[in-house]
Amino acid sequence: MSQAVDAAVLLFVLLNPFLMSIYLLDLIQDLEGGTFRRVLVRGTLISFCVFSVFAVTGDRLFADVLHVRFAAFLLFGGIVLLIVGIRYILVGSTAIRDLRGNPEHIAGSIAMPFMIGPGTVSASVLIGSRLPALPAVGTIAVALTLTVVCVLGLKWLHDHVKQRHEKLIERYIDAAGRISALIIGTFAAEMILQGVDLWLDGGSPGG
Repeated sequence: MSQAVDAAVLLFVLLNPFLMSIYLLDLIQDLEGGTFRRVLVRGTLISFCVFSVFAVTGDRLFADVLHVRFAAFLLFGGIVLLIVGIRYILVGSTAIRDLRGNPEHIAGSIAMPFMIGPGTVSASVLIGSRLPALPAVGTIAVALTLTVVCVLGLKWLHDHVKQRHEKLIERYIDAAGRISALIIGTFAAEMILQGVDLWLDGGSPGG
């Protein structure tokens, strides 16, 4: 039981609903509550399916099915997040909007790269190595559910506070978004460095 709790906490921390609310800032600002909820749930379901596959198959999916090294996944994922972070610092929240299509088609964009990334995929592989298949999938479902509840709560708070303090909220959001972009870029650089180290060591977690 303690292993399941620890695994759920690990994935929840990596998903980080507070930082994710910055990723999804333009959607929180622009979309009506019902539309935002549907899009977020669809993206979460996509993420759940991907995480479950990695929990059950482990890094064998990279080596045996895709025939690529896990280091390549870390490198590419880090580059994608680095681009997102740089664009956000230079342009602001409109940079994220430019990376997506219309709201009706962005569930996949929420899932990748904002939920499905090198960190969360690695955590899913770790969860699958510590727990049997069914408990591992259940643990992932719990972590994703908590994340969705927190993000929807932040959306509700934003909508209600914005009615009274719209200008103050906009200034705060812009500043918080750019600061968070620095964190995103730092994580991205660390992923790239980890990918290089792993590549030099053989290209897979097992070396």
